[in-house]
Amino acid sequence: MKQKKWIALTAILVLSLILTACGSKDTSPGQTNTDTKKEELSGKIVIGGSTALQPLAAAAAAEFMKEHPQVQIEVQGGGSGAGLSEVSNGNFDIGMSDVFAESKSNIDASQLKDYKVAVVGMTAAVNKDAGIKKLSKEDLIKVFTGKVKNWSEVGGKDVKITLVNRPDGSGTRATFDEFALDKQTPAEGITQDSSNTVKKIVNETPGAIGYLALSYFNDDSVVKLAIDGTDATEDNVASGKFPVWAYEHMYTKGDPKPVVKAFIDYMMADPVQSNIVPAQGYLSVTKMQVERDAEGKLTNK
Repeated sequence: MKQKKWIALTAILVLSLILTACGSKDTSPGQTNTDTKKEELSGKIVIGGSTALQPLAAAAAAEFMKEHPQVQIEVQGGGSGAGLSEVSNGNFDIGMSDVFAESKSNIDASQLKDYKVAVVGMTAAVNKDAGIKKLSKEDLIKVFTGKVKNWSEVGGKDVKITLVNRPDGSGTRATFDEFALDKQTPAEGITQDSSNTVKKIVNETPGAIGYLALSYFNDDSVVKLAIDGTDATEDNVASGKFPVWAYEHMYTKGDPKPVVKAFIDYMMADPVQSNIVPAQGYLSVTKMQVERDAEGKLTNK
């Protein structure tokens, strides 16, 4: 009787060991245990468009590639118009834009997915020799429409005004024209398609004035203009006191492929939004106390 009981117990123990071993194995070919490291991301991402967003995208891409060495990210400029058209045509994985896709008549916004990754403030950049640090919006419009041609007419030095504009496809220009110039058309001047080049020309040309994202005012080479007595600061943009700002959009054509989605998720995650975004001179969308729709209407959150 004891021998039968011992045999039964042994059989139960052996069966238990077999079941445990089976449970630890893959249930089917190609599957891995939950403890196994996930497959490393790999592939190439091409990003292009807004030069206002370019420094942030490049900084985030550099950190992302450190974490995922098998991913290659190329970040280029070209302006918001190029970002929207090239992502629509499938030439960019991500198109960067300072403006809503809906604002472009040649873009089918219904094909694009919008990710608002940051907010950028913008203001006029003035050559230091002009002797100007602030202007009323009324005088700013007079300067850009050519009604004022010398800085002495608006309280500055006796220096001729040279306008530096962005091309028509620029999101920075669209934002500045709408919210700083009340949609007035600027007079002809020097036209450049790169924010870095605009900054360089304004710095080197006596009396020059252009406009830049706040992230480009990272030294004292040009003057960051106050408008209507309000400084162009992050706090004033966030509260809605300073009106010249735009969302920084990353657009994809439809649902992005996994490696692209992983990068966009990384852009929206707290480490980037709390560290890289402010370090590069941008505002996190979560910090905004106001919001703006595609029609330009401003409302409190």
